[in-house]
Amino acid sequence: MMSEDRLKIGLGQLDMVWEDKEENRKKVRKMVQEASYQGVELLVFPEMTLTGFSMEVEKTWEEDGETVEFFKDLSQEFQMCIGFGYVKKSENKGRNQFCVVKDGEVLTEYTKIHPFSYGKESLYFEAGNEITGFTLKNFHMGMFICYDLRFPEVFQLSARKNQVILLIADWPKARVEHFRTLLKARAIENQCFMVAVNRVGIEKEVYYEGSSAIYSPKGELLTKEVDEESLIVTEINLVDILEYRKSFPQREDKRTELYCKLYRDADAVNESFS
Repeated sequence: MMSEDRLKIGLGQLDMVWEDKEENRKKVRKMVQEASYQGVELLVFPEMTLTGFSMEVEKTWEEDGETVEFFKDLSQEFQMCIGFGYVKKSENKGRNQFCVVKDGEVLTEYTKIHPFSYGKESLYFEAGNEITGFTLKNFHMGMFICYDLRFPEVFQLSARKNQVILLIADWPKARVEHFRTLLKARAIENQCFMVAVNRVGIEKEVYYEGSSAIYSPKGELLTKEVDEESLIVTEINLVDILEYRKSFPQREDKRTELYCKLYRDADAVNESFS
């Protein structure tokens, strides 16, 4: 098997210090160093990596890109691809970002498409409008953030090109069973690897259990569940997904044009009752 068809992934499950970028940079550097020792090629951290899930955008957002520069330097120093979350300033609101860097350069950025209205995120964060991704070795990868997981349509669109979908999250323990169930479902329905990184710890009386995981295209859990700050490392093989998609060609039965029509028809009916 070609080395370009194998990828060692690290899930950087952090217990972030609330709104303290300096302390969290120390935690991150230590984990990157550990991942380097283990030969990790792609290391992914939770949503809003250096701040925790804060609505205080005026404290957390950035115009100068200091967090991006920090991770770019780490990726260059340790020769590693790194995915992380941060808050970017956009006029009067923030943008909940997922950025991927490699060799000191930004590969791509994604803005969370579905701000978490139930938690008032939509009051402080601007919604994104694009599905993005990147290529690492022979793997095509999509990327989403936390609450996006509840909206299968965007994952189906991403999986038309990508064999791996990354998700960074600050998903609370109160709904962690939803997290596990939806990750497995997204892997099965899209025949892709689902790679998810969640945080641990307690913040403002909200408990986070972790449950960071990698699921195979068959829905198999490939990692051990850990409920404390930890680096979780697993290798995935591209051949596994290509062979499975070929042996069980479920995706060929999708009727995308019909689904679009049915959506339009349903919207027209709803408008007629408004």
